[in-house]
Amino acid sequence: MVAMQTPVLETLRRASNARVDTTLAALFEARPATAPRLEAAMRHGLLVGGKRLRPLLVYLAGRALGADDEALDAPAAAIELIHAYSLIHDDLPAMDDDDLRRGQPTVHKAFDEATAILAGDALQSLAFEVLANTPHPRLGSLVRTLATASGREGMVAGQALDLDAVGGHPDVEALAHMHAHKTGALIEAAVRLGGLIAVTETDPRLDALARYARAIGLAFQIHDDVLDVTGDTATLGKASGADAARAKPTYPSLLGLSGAQQKAKRLMDEAIAALSPLGENAAPLAELAHYMIERDY
Repeated sequence: MVAMQTPVLETLRRASNARVDTTLAALFEARPATAPRLEAAMRHGLLVGGKRLRPLLVYLAGRALGADDEALDAPAAAIELIHAYSLIHDDLPAMDDDDLRRGQPTVHKAFDEATAILAGDALQSLAFEVLANTPHPRLGSLVRTLATASGREGMVAGQALDLDAVGGHPDVEALAHMHAHKTGALIEAAVRLGGLIAVTETDPRLDALARYARAIGLAFQIHDDVLDVTGDTATLGKASGADAARAKPTYPSLLGLSGAQQKAKRLMDEAIAALSPLGENAAPLAELAHYMIERDY
C-alpha cells in the first residue's frame, strides 16, 4: 500500500502542529520554573519532536462539527500532555526500557530515572490544569472524557495488560482488547474532545466519530506493530525490532505480516465508512485515516 500525503492534509497538519506547539510552549513561558531541572525534563519529553497525531484529531473532529480552532487549542494541548507523559513512563526501565524516542535520548537517559518519573507526573497533572482552565459549558464532560481515557479504564489499563502479556500467548481478540485501551482510548478521546467543543453529548455524530476512532486506533496499532518489523531505527526514531526482543505479542506474530497489513486496511475502510453521517466536513478525517495506515504517520 502506497499513499502520498496530499497538500491539503499537509497544510492542515502543519497548522495543527503550529497551534498546539505554540500552546504547549506557552505553558513553560507563563511563569518562572519552581524546579528548573524538572521543567527541562518536561520540555524534553514534550517539545522535542513528535507527530502530534492526537491534537490533529482534536482539531479535525472539532472542525468537522463546526468548532473554531481557538476553542480547540486547550483540549488539543491537554491530550498531547497526557500522551507525552505516557511515553516518558513507557520508556522507563521498569516498563519498555527504551533508550530512544523521536530520535532523541529518552527522558530517563537524558536526565535520570527519578526525574523522568516526576516529569511524567507533572505533565499529567498539567493536562488537567489546562483543560480545567478552559471556560466551556461542557467542561465537566471534557474533563471526564480525558480522565476516563487516561486511567484505569483506558490507557493505564492497557499498559498493565501489555505488561501482563509479555512472554504470553494471547489470541487476536485479547490483543485487540489490550490495544483498545493502551492506544485506542486516547485516540477515541481526541475525537470526542474535539466533538464536544462543538456539540452536546447527545449529538449522534459523536457516536460516528467514536466508531471512526475505535477503528483507526486499532489499525494504527497494527500498523505500528508492522513498522516494528519492517522499519529501521532512523525512520522510526526508536529501536526497531524491540517488540520481538521483549517477546511481546503483536499482530504480525499472530496473523503474519501480510495478514496484519490486510486487517489494518479493513479497519481503515470501516473508519471511513463510519464518517458518512458527517458528510464532506469529515473528508480530512478520512484522508488522515488513509495516511495513518499506509505510511508511517
